[in-house]
Amino acid sequence: MTATNPVVLPGRLGTPDMELRDDPRADPRMVAAMAALGMDGRPEPVGVDGNSPIEHLLELCLGAEPGYTMMSDVIFADLPPVEGVTSRTEVIEGADGNDIKLYIHQPADMDGPIPAIVHTHGGGMVILTAADVNYVRWRDELAATGMVVIGVEFRNGGGALGNHPFPAGLNDCASAAQWAAANKDELGISHIVMSGESGGGNLAIATTMKAKKEGWLDEIAGVYAQCPYISNAYTNPIPSLPSLVENDGYFLDVSMMGGLARVYSPTGEDDTNPLAWPMHASTDDVAGLPPHVISVNQLDPLRDEGLAFFQTLLAAGVPAISRTVNGTVHAGDCIFRAAMPDVYAATIADIRRFADSVA
Repeated sequence: MTATNPVVLPGRLGTPDMELRDDPRADPRMVAAMAALGMDGRPEPVGVDGNSPIEHLLELCLGAEPGYTMMSDVIFADLPPVEGVTSRTEVIEGADGNDIKLYIHQPADMDGPIPAIVHTHGGGMVILTAADVNYVRWRDELAATGMVVIGVEFRNGGGALGNHPFPAGLNDCASAAQWAAANKDELGISHIVMSGESGGGNLAIATTMKAKKEGWLDEIAGVYAQCPYISNAYTNPIPSLPSLVENDGYFLDVSMMGGLARVYSPTGEDDTNPLAWPMHASTDDVAGLPPHVISVNQLDPLRDEGLAFFQTLLAAGVPAISRTVNGTVHAGDCIFRAAMPDVYAATIADIRRFADSVA
């Protein structure tokens, strides 16, 4: 009789006290970079979740934002500048009568109409800004491949640019996409792809669904959503999203994600609204959408909600590709530019390939 080894589930599903530094799946270059920042273990509990008073959650946003900004400043320090790119700002009026700052990056030498990325930054729709160093770098690197990249400074649910819950930020992203479409000739662009990571992935998808509802979907040629934050299942994780347990505490704390989600939709009335939380979209909601790429990270608590949305797209007949960046935490392929330049560059190149494919 042959003995068999027991199957051990991955991450914290199999080893509840597993920490990122001990997970054999993790890219050691990433772990070393995170260790230098004291982030290779489980984060200290923040003591809040989606059931906490909104006042405490808004305080969390204001307190957390500078730490994330400082982390990015350290990670992106001492990188050589991206050559051959120019940038400028433009202020437009949003649908709600508010000003929206746009950061426009483009190749210094443009030749004919080229693809455009309307980029919606991460931060759970409630913190961080398009002016943060990591997002400036991301737009520069994308523009250097031969695209116009428009970063949207949308209103956040909390933090320094808050407090503006759903649908304020979504309205701003939609206004930016419509402005880009109306100014194609001036911008020198051929077509528009919505793209963003984490909360920005939510907004890229939701903007496209909003465009469908409002009748301007033909202005968006495709969506490239990275590690999208789209389930709102963080306070009460559901069995169909095992990564919320498997990878909890790997860079992201799921309870904290629940708190940020409550800041975005504080009353609860939009908890399953697909425009606020796209994983709740039906096949009817997404039918007819343009091609999508849903890129997820293997060691991300949010991994499985992105994959669930990918399955909804396929069931609705939407052309869609799923991509998993192995060995990385949430948005790791966007963050660790110095430690894993090949991983970072591969995602940049894939976005460019996708933008070309939907022309």
